Amino acid sequence: MRSRSGGQSGAADRGDGARRYGGGARRPAGRAPTLRNRAARSSRTGRPEVPAAVSPALSLAAAYGWRLIVVGAVVYGIFVALGRFHLVTVAVFLALVLTALLGPVADLLNRRMPRYAAVALALLLGLLLLFGVLSLIGANVAGEWQGLRREFDGGVARIEDWLEGPPVHMRPDALSDVQARVSRFVSSHRSTLISTALTGADRVVKALTVAALALFCSVFFLHSGDRMWRWFDGQLPLRTRPPARLAGRAAWRTFTGYTRGIVLIAAINAVLVGAALFALGLPLALPLAVLEFFAAFVPLIGSPVALAVAAVVALATEGPLVAGVVALLIVVIGQIEGHVLHPFVMSWAVRLHPVVVALTVICGSVTAGVLGAVVAVPLVSVVWSVFTALRTPPVPLSPPPAR
Repeated sequence: MRSRSGGQSGAADRGDGARRYGGGARRPAGRAPTLRNRAARSSRTGRPEVPAAVSPALSLAAAYGWRLIVVGAVVYGIFVALGRFHLVTVAVFLALVLTALLGPVADLLNRRMPRYAAVALALLLGLLLLFGVLSLIGANVAGEWQGLRREFDGGVARIEDWLEGPPVHMRPDALSDVQARVSRFVSSHRSTLISTALTGADRVVKALTVAALALFCSVFFLHSGDRMWRWFDGQLPLRTRPPARLAGRAAWRTFTGYTRGIVLIAAINAVLVGAALFALGLPLALPLAVLEFFAAFVPLIGSPVALAVAAVVALATEGPLVAGVVALLIVVIGQIEGHVLHPFVMSWAVRLHPVVVALTVICGSVTAGVLGAVVAVPLVSVVWSVFTALRTPPVPLSPPPAR
């Protein structure tokens, strides 16, 4: 005869097993219920048993997927909004560039004079430098224009003779046919060309408006940028202020480092190219060097394009030999920029692989043309620095050693 205590303990074990397996009989571990057991259990409870059809990996992927869709929609909306107000966006970007470049000058002058006078003097020096370079380029082009025109006409004749000879053997009437087609195209599309010129004048007005707005914003950024950031930080909730400050410091440090670094790289490239073109006796060496300076703001792509223009000028004015030397200069400058200047100057500010930089430049140019190619790399660099700063946890301070 079984004791009452033994019966109670057995009932407790059975109750524990029922609770463990959801009210059913105890099932040995590792054995899945068969289809017959599922049908019998469904007939007893009156409800069909639905097996778990979604694996944990698929559930995790779905969770990340809809979050990525939401983030992508937000980013797309931001870019659409910036595209609608692209003139304002460009003006603010140029103002930030001026602030990054002239900020150290204004801080240095602020030691000797009030802040507003230091900002005004720094902007005045920057404008004088810009207009001085532009006037020097204009004077150089005006002084060499007549000689360049004669050399260019002779160079075009030499190019025609070279195309008619080996190894191309182009027919002489082919080039004259091309010139006739160009003349017919110009005469038949005269109204379109006039409207395009008027559109170009409208673009000049827009460019002047953007420049004026950028100068206006840069004055306030240089004078009271810290107070503007503190005001913005004060509008955030208390718990979001520390990460916002960390992200802001990382973004501004990366942006200023990239801006100053790319200006230094562009200046070095312009000096090297200008010296080489002067040594080769190429006309318009100074304007071509300045073109190299501005083209270097598009990493890995701008410098070869500018030197390709110099190679065309060399081919038309000096012949194939000098043009070949300029083409060789494209390779040399590209190697110096990619393997010496960018790693040495940009390593502390921008930590992006060259493949990422190239893809970023191409995507920016496809999206927004030349402006997108210029803005894409600093934008991606700032986003990556903010992500890295927010992902890395702060290093805790070690307690002082016990005495």
